[in-house]
Order: sequence, then structure tokens, then C-alpha cells
Amino acid sequence: MVSLYEAHKKIYPRSVSGLFSKWRWAMVWLTQLVFYGLPWLEWGQRQAVLLDLNARRFYIFNLVLYPQDFIYLTGILVISAFSLFLFTAVAGRLWCGYACPQTVYTEIFLWLEKFTEGDRSARMRRDAGPWNIDKVWRKTAKQVLWVSVALWTGFTFVGYFTPIHELAHEVLQSTLSNWETFWIGFYGFATYGFAGHMREQVCKHMCPYARFQSAMFDKDTLIVTYDKERGEPRGARSKKADLSTLNLGACVDCSLCVQVCPTGIDIRKGLQYECIGCGACADVCDTVMDKVGYPRGLVKYSTENAVNQHWTKAQTLRHVLRPRVLVYVAILGAIVVAMGVSLALRTPFKVDVVRDRGTMARIANGGKVENVFRLQIMNATETSQDFHLAVDGLPGLAVASEEDVAIESTQARWVAVRVQLPFDAAKPGTYPIHFHITAKASAAVVSEKSVFIVPR
Repeated sequence: MVSLYEAHKKIYPRSVSGLFSKWRWAMVWLTQLVFYGLPWLEWGQRQAVLLDLNARRFYIFNLVLYPQDFIYLTGILVISAFSLFLFTAVAGRLWCGYACPQTVYTEIFLWLEKFTEGDRSARMRRDAGPWNIDKVWRKTAKQVLWVSVALWTGFTFVGYFTPIHELAHEVLQSTLSNWETFWIGFYGFATYGFAGHMREQVCKHMCPYARFQSAMFDKDTLIVTYDKERGEPRGARSKKADLSTLNLGACVDCSLCVQVCPTGIDIRKGLQYECIGCGACADVCDTVMDKVGYPRGLVKYSTENAVNQHWTKAQTLRHVLRPRVLVYVAILGAIVVAMGVSLALRTPFKVDVVRDRGTMARIANGGKVENVFRLQIMNATETSQDFHLAVDGLPGLAVASEEDVAIESTQARWVAVRVQLPFDAAKPGTYPIHFHITAKASAAVVSEKSVFIVPR
């Protein structure tokens, strides 16, 4: 039988220390402190960040957003997309190597694996050996830690949609709803499966970013690069050996760059789509160069042009700031400024106007023509507000019902509004009018269009 697919071999990444490893762990701590800590942060009398889907309100520190604020979500997605384009054009897969959840949780799970089962060589020997008490308890301890981290991750995720203090109480009382139970289990299972077992398979076969990254690179993009001209031909040698006599390059062919790679590739074969740009191979290669007394940088962040043309660091960085990057920066900056200004000038309430379908137009007491409207006023602040209602568009047009309305904090209220017009003020037909709703405390005004019908 001929197999059409290569058998999958388990990858045992070796631990590495160095500049890029420190940056990677710094991002692990930063991202997880934000993710795990933010739901527990209080803002006034509520959770600082809460996406309350039942009430259709999103609380983000002092902002209260409604579904009508969908434009801000669009802005965040556009900013994220352009940031990804910018970072990729400048330095390749920075997101993948340092901040992607798959990378972050894989690092955490690998650390737990090393804590329970030992370093790379110990794990390989134990997996190849027979089952015994030591192997069972170490494997069991690892699985318990993995499942605990995964479930806590799922719990935290749901804590962004259900107040986390209430969620914790529900967990302790075993009163979780079906949806809460499902999402804690689903997100926890995904974390456990992706970071614990699938690892590099997610980056190789599931993540679309790996497939179209080449379209976002050019010859001036900083990527993890092996200096083939300096390193080849590779081979083992003693520390005191004369390279010119042996006709060897700087690479000692120790294969440590392959052993530390989380996706198991050999960077010496050139850039591959599996490379996530984590810099682990650069860290370990610098360590080897220090030991044999050679200059660092055999594997480093550089560009294709810089390696081929032997540019200095200053020349390389000057070419990184090319027109493509500057265009991305300009567009991204404009979007960020526009979104910031929009949020700063955002009115603290929203209004929707709907005609009362049950009563299109009628003659009221006193011979006036009356139309009935329904106004939904949404208070987007966390204090009670008083609003004044006014209307214009026709001579003598006025609000005949209550003109002042009080709305509780972060609440929405439908208000029936009767608008009257003197009988002879306009000919039969449809006329555009404007409602003006004023928040008394802030003097902010929202105007909404509608139509007034004068019957025949």
C-alpha cells in the first residue's frame, strides 16, 4: 500500500532563552493579564467591560454602546485589518509569533508540559518508553493542569457576556444556564484541543493567514532569515578549527534551530509558510555562535534585499520605511483619529422615530389635525437624564402631549408623542418634519426626520 500523505510526527520543541523569547513571554503575560483580569475590573457599580447581549448594551469603561453603534465595531475591525497589513509589511508574521492566541496558549501549555514531564529529551524518552507509575502520574498531572487552564479560559470568556461575579456564583451553586455551560465547555475544549494537541497543525492547515502571507510580503519585509552565504557549507568542527582550512561556513549543523521551532521546520531551507516568525531559531543560533566564538546573526530578522546586498542595520531600516508602509500608516492613523473624534463628539443618547401605524392622521379636539408618533429614546449614560421634545417643519406645528421625559440610566423607553397642526395651516398631503430632542443636563440635541400627514 502506498500512502499519499506523510505520517505526522509529534514535535517536541526545545526550550530556548534569548531576546525574542523574552519578548514572546512578555506578550504572553500582557495578553493574559488583560484577558483574565479585565472581567474582574470594576467601573463604578458595574463590570468595566461587559457585552450584555440580553439587554443589547455593551459597557466599555465609561462608554455605553447600543446595537445602533455598530459603526464603531466596524471601525475596530477595519483598524485591526490595517494594523495586520502594516505589521506584516514591516516585519512579517509578528501577530502569529507573539500575540496570536494559538501561540500564546501553546506557550502556556508547553510550559505546563515541561513542568510536569521535564525537558525535551525527558519527554521524548518517556513517550518512547513503556507505561509505568511515573509516566502515568506525570501524564495525568499534565492533563489536569491543561483542563484546568482550558476551563478557566472558557469561564473568563463567558464572563465578558455574563457579569463574572454572577457567573462565579452560578458555577458554585451549579445553576449555570444551558448556553453558559455550552460556551464555557466549547471555548475550553477549543483551547485544550488547539493548544494541547493540535498546536502546529492549526498554524499549518487551519489558519488562512499562513496561506496568503506571501502576498503581503516583499523583498524589504523583515523576516526570520538564514544567512546562507555566511553559513554554508555547514558542518561540525571543533571550536579551535580554522574555517578557511576546513572550507566550512559558520553553521555547525547542530540542528538546534529545528529543535526549538514550534512548527518543526528548518529555517536553513529558506522562508516557508509554516514559519510563524517567533524568532526562537534566532535566539538559539545566537547562543551557539557565542559558544563557538563566531559573530551573532547567522539567523536573524532581516530582509531579502538586506541579505543579498549586505546592507547595514541602518540601511535595512531605511528601506523598511518604504511607500507601502507609509501609506498603511497614513490610512491607519486617519481611521484611528476619525474614530476617536467620533467617540469624543458622540451624543449621550439616541432617538428612533416611528409613526403609529394604528393612527395615521385624525382630527383632534379643537379642530386640529393630529398625528401620533412613537419615539424610542435611549439614554447612553449611566445617570438619569431629562429630555425636552420639540418639533418643527410646518407653521403652528407643536407637541400636544408631554414635552418633558425622564429616562433612567442606560435605559431605553418608548414614548407616544401627539403632534398637532392648525386645521387650515397646510393643504392635504405629506410634509417633512423634524423632531428635536434635547438632553437638559448636557444641552446635546438629536434631530430626527419624519413626515406629517394632512388628510383630505
